[in-house]
Amino acid sequence: MAILIKISTKELILETQSTKPIIMEYLSDRIKSLSISQTLAMAQKSRELKERGIDVINLSIGEPDFNTPDDIKEAAKKAIDDNYTSYPPVPGYADLRKAISEKFLNENGLEYSPDQIIVSAGGKHSLINVMLTIVNPGDEVIILAPYWVSYWDHIILAEGKPVVIVTTVENDFKVTPEQLEKAITPKTRALLFNSPSNPTGMVYTREEMEKIARVVEKHEGLFVISDEIYEHINFSGKHVCMASFDFIFDRVITVNGVSKGYAMTGWRIGYIGAPLWIAKGVDKLQGQFTSGVSSIAQRAALAAVTSKSNSREIMREAFRKRRDLICGLLSEVEGIKMGVPQGAFYVFPDISYYFGKSDGGPAINDSAAMAMYILEKARVAVVGGEGFGAPDCIRLSYAASDEELIEGVKRIREALSKLR
Repeated sequence: MAILIKISTKELILETQSTKPIIMEYLSDRIKSLSISQTLAMAQKSRELKERGIDVINLSIGEPDFNTPDDIKEAAKKAIDDNYTSYPPVPGYADLRKAISEKFLNENGLEYSPDQIIVSAGGKHSLINVMLTIVNPGDEVIILAPYWVSYWDHIILAEGKPVVIVTTVENDFKVTPEQLEKAITPKTRALLFNSPSNPTGMVYTREEMEKIARVVEKHEGLFVISDEIYEHINFSGKHVCMASFDFIFDRVITVNGVSKGYAMTGWRIGYIGAPLWIAKGVDKLQGQFTSGVSSIAQRAALAAVTSKSNSREIMREAFRKRRDLICGLLSEVEGIKMGVPQGAFYVFPDISYYFGKSDGGPAINDSAAMAMYILEKARVAVVGGEGFGAPDCIRLSYAASDEELIEGVKRIREALSKLR
């Protein structure tokens, strides 16, 4: 009997062909408390429509549209021939952790020993590892809205309490030191920080980051989980690590990986640099969850972090040109309010001008409805801002061809013009 799966944020329902619903009452409260990733859900919807022969332009997925560089692929092939097929060490191969340690020193000026490096199955895995390692039930974790969709649920999974600081497009989606200070309480365990940002593409300057670091410095027991996965897609100059401020270095966990900068999303390799006691805690946790991650992918990651090719620079320049293209196109669309992103490969326009309007059907009252309207009427997949903590906005990825960006924005403009 065929089984269809329908998922909501509160329950999982299985429907058989008899259409009789079976509520899965015995799912854990932990799972019931989690949301479905809106970015992955929209990407899946886009794929399903394409499989049905419908012409959909997918601007929802956060994935470079480049192939993994050849030198990295060759390293993976060699690893297979060299029989890297046994269980790898839980924290990652020693030579990979040494190479990441040298990367931190040479590129970022950070002194993390190999023992302070843990390699995991992607940046998302690294983030949840850290969260489960340092957050106790009831601890508060500050996130800056707009935030990446999984931050909230990682905190919930660790039984912590998300504390959201709302930023605005008028302030380039950046938190002020005053906002941060006001949000900190005796229960605050961590600040989740992300620059360059997903979903906004915003990049903090060194001066702005130092002011935030000074606030953190005043609060003993407050840690910064610094998500720097978009380090190499930065159009505003040299990347600044939060851990580069030596007065809080021992309270910063730097999270990075190879997915974005090397077009290696499918290889699933992320890593952290952290105080030794936190790295050991993550090692202990990972030993029970996954053990070491893919041996072949680790050999590819070693080639990536030691590569002398200019693949990162080529991709960054391509994304910069696309950024300019899509921002120019969107600036001509009535009612859209947005800044110019300085990193990553997203634009995050405020579309609240259209709330309450309709093309004769149901009114558009939030960004989730807007994302569905754009998908249905324009055949363009974007992501509503609710999951990012910014319900007035939508996220568009410009990790797509120039032709797709031009046609995608054209379709969106035509669909929005019908709203009255």
